[in-house]
Amino acid sequence: MKTMFIDMHCDSLSMLLLRDREKADLYDSGVIAVDFRRMEEAGQLAQFFAVFLPPKRMYGALGLEAMEDEVYIQTLRTYLQDNLARHPEMIALAANADEVRQNKKAGKMSAILSMEDGRAVNGRMEKLKEFYDQGFRALSLTWNEPNCFGAPNSDDREIMTSGLTDFGKEAVSYMQDLGMLVDVSHLSDGGFYDVADICRKPFVATHSNARALSPHRRNLTDEMIRTLGKAGGVAGINFGPEFLNKDISCKDSTAALMARHARHMANVGGIDCVGIGSDLDGISGNLQISDCSKMSLLEDALSKEGFSGGEIEKIFYKNVIRVMEDAMD
Repeated sequence: MKTMFIDMHCDSLSMLLLRDREKADLYDSGVIAVDFRRMEEAGQLAQFFAVFLPPKRMYGALGLEAMEDEVYIQTLRTYLQDNLARHPEMIALAANADEVRQNKKAGKMSAILSMEDGRAVNGRMEKLKEFYDQGFRALSLTWNEPNCFGAPNSDDREIMTSGLTDFGKEAVSYMQDLGMLVDVSHLSDGGFYDVADICRKPFVATHSNARALSPHRRNLTDEMIRTLGKAGGVAGINFGPEFLNKDISCKDSTAALMARHARHMANVGGIDCVGIGSDLDGISGNLQISDCSKMSLLEDALSKEGFSGGEIEKIFYKNVIRVMEDAMD
């Protein structure tokens, strides 16, 4: 029997812009790894759909004409809204845990809107409120470059130990007041600890693994995992090979590797701090779980790693639902 699941991060909206701009089909386009048809096939409960803001230099590399951040954000948000409107019988937007449950009761999956890289906030608290009012319910404070919130993950020790800006500290507190999830994936180590000091409600690392098993700077140290667990937060297992392997240049991503990270994180921070954050459509390599319909492979791997059925349910959806109850309005 398949366990329903919540995935805290995918880049499918951005991939539609790149590969399916004219039709922007989120139901069954054939060019993205997460779509409504396969979500339903897999028994998915909810998907966090990220609006990832590419750095300006990336547009040319992707063969796209550069877009202003606001135009880009609204384009991807419209992709999701239009597709939800075309398939109201199977999926609906959700802003909190209660709405996920209501959708489930009505036989529907849930879509949750998130943003990756807070640069578009541009140091203005009113922009945070504007994005919240537009339906965004989670925000990755940084991507891989500094912004108004603070420093990103980096190989440069000075950057990596830098924390949040003064605005970033105020904004994190305001996000928690609003009921918007604070996401520390991509943030510097110093920024992580600033967030931990500020947050009164749980925060999340939507798509980050264990640095002890894979030394990528984007992963969490054991101390971070313990801190996140004590705060009631959740880290979503990332399916990207560079975040799973001891050799970060290895291109292989397997369910067994994911299960090992889950085991390590559960041992260090407790079973309640582990979730799923696939990063599908934002990762590449030899992906055993190459789309959302194959999530049962992870369930099998977790079982082989010794997780009980109840623990797998926590990893698959219950931990995230709890965080949504505690931190989202």
